[in-house]
Amino acid sequence: MGEELNQERNNTSRKKGGLITMPFIIANEAFERVASYGLVPNMILYLMSDYNVGVAKGTNIIFLWTAATNFAPVLGAFLSDSYLGRFLTIGLGSLVSLLGMSLLWLTTMVPQLKPPPCNQLTEACKPPTTSQYAFLLISFMLISLGGGGVKPCSLAFGAEQIDNTKNPNNKRTLESFFGWYYAAAMIAVLIAYTVIVYVQDHAGWKVGFGVPPILTLLSVVLFFIASPLYVKMKVEKSIFTSFVQVIVVAYRNRNIVDGPSNQWHYYQKDKDSDTMPTKKLRFLNKACIIKDPKDITPNGVASNPWRLCTVEQVEELKSLIRVLPLWTSGLLMSINISQSTFPVIQAKTMNRHLGSSNFQIPPASFSFFAFIMLVIWVIVYDRIIIPIASKIASKPVHIDVRLRIGIGIAFSTLAMATSAIIEHVRRTKAIEQGFRDNPHAVINMSAMWLVPQYCLHGLAEALNIIGQNEFYYSEFPKSMSSIAASLFLLGLAVANLLASVILNMVEKLTRGNGKEGWIATNINQGHYDRYYWVLVVISFINLLYFVVCSRAYGPCVNEMVKDECIEEPNEDL
Repeated sequence: MGEELNQERNNTSRKKGGLITMPFIIANEAFERVASYGLVPNMILYLMSDYNVGVAKGTNIIFLWTAATNFAPVLGAFLSDSYLGRFLTIGLGSLVSLLGMSLLWLTTMVPQLKPPPCNQLTEACKPPTTSQYAFLLISFMLISLGGGGVKPCSLAFGAEQIDNTKNPNNKRTLESFFGWYYAAAMIAVLIAYTVIVYVQDHAGWKVGFGVPPILTLLSVVLFFIASPLYVKMKVEKSIFTSFVQVIVVAYRNRNIVDGPSNQWHYYQKDKDSDTMPTKKLRFLNKACIIKDPKDITPNGVASNPWRLCTVEQVEELKSLIRVLPLWTSGLLMSINISQSTFPVIQAKTMNRHLGSSNFQIPPASFSFFAFIMLVIWVIVYDRIIIPIASKIASKPVHIDVRLRIGIGIAFSTLAMATSAIIEHVRRTKAIEQGFRDNPHAVINMSAMWLVPQYCLHGLAEALNIIGQNEFYYSEFPKSMSSIAASLFLLGLAVANLLASVILNMVEKLTRGNGKEGWIATNINQGHYDRYYWVLVVISFINLLYFVVCSRAYGPCVNEMVKDECIEEPNEDL
């Protein structure tokens, strides 16, 4: 890649784009990930210690923040495709994220922005005022909105730089770019969950929360320095607008009877396309029926897209509607993933030393084991399992993507069951050792007991999340790649909202007689293990729901047979 970069530098004066822009785009994404991911793991501890917030309320705040963070890329993709373009969306997103991180950093340095410090075990601590809450939440929202501008556009913007060059080796160059991009993203997450978390634990909040805005500032500077080198594509019609057009036109044509012997059996297509509408969700086919030859221009396109759509537009909307039931089955998996605050609180009460050394693993860094398990599975699956299976079968072997998604849900259910068992053991030991009223005491139990549940979660994510993304990309047309990229993130957003609802319901139903419920601020007095068992039951029901949805979905796109499409009529219009 170094020789290709040198060649690109020599050609900069003649053209824009190419590999010379890659370091700036990749660095922008990597620094943004380090900064944003580094703030999340320890946030529950910051809210509890500096804002006097209980576990349930603090977890709810993080749920809502994470939901906003995962929903923002959908908004970012819409603005990018419809109005701003990718360059402006990434640039503005980086600046907004920088502002949000700077405001959050201020909360660690300005005493007036949070409640006065107190001993939560012996005093009735003063809660945050409305204005203090507002300042904190505004910083969270700005960070979410900023990340929403960067995440959905960065990869596509980098690919545009390479696609613009008329080079016969573009396919190999794109492969190289994707490799470097994902490698940088994984390294960034690794640094966030280890280095940034370690700095927060050992240097304090002022330093720990000061690193992310500095990194974000560096990413902004690097990104804008290379502005003259970028290819900046013009904004095209949004896929979201296309969906609305199909719905509107299909409704207008609702009284038309569509059938092989009907006079309306003629469909508008894109130029040089032989695509015919499928029989599923047939009522949407009415959007592409040609009622009047005047609706077609001499060039063969619709004169008004709000009166006539193409078959391709209709099939794009159908593909989205068809995957929605399977998409909903992934929400419970995402709810399990979102339970990241409780293991941090658990780890803080356990022995985190490595052997007899003085080094302690930061409580929030145990997520590292899930990440490592995900990477190990990807390598083992791609380099060992598939090659050996293909050699045994004497033909290329590919494990069905829906099977992998289902196995991921099963492993996620097992991970929650493991979490419940480990928490029951931890709580029992804490009470036996006399720490029922002291949630800050470190019990005689190694925090390494938490590793199995993290590994199971990592394996579940590797199977389910990668499977989901692969499924969306393979089932959607290429014009919907932005939707495929953001659909899982949208699921995470919805899952965090649902997780907040479930948490609140459990808290209200288990609270009584002036006492806290299962999700108590004092982890040794609460029953987090019972809360985990609730999620286990819901997850098992969701696994059965997934099986039903998978069977109802029918064959995938590459398994479609000709009989599932409407035949082209022989008559001319």
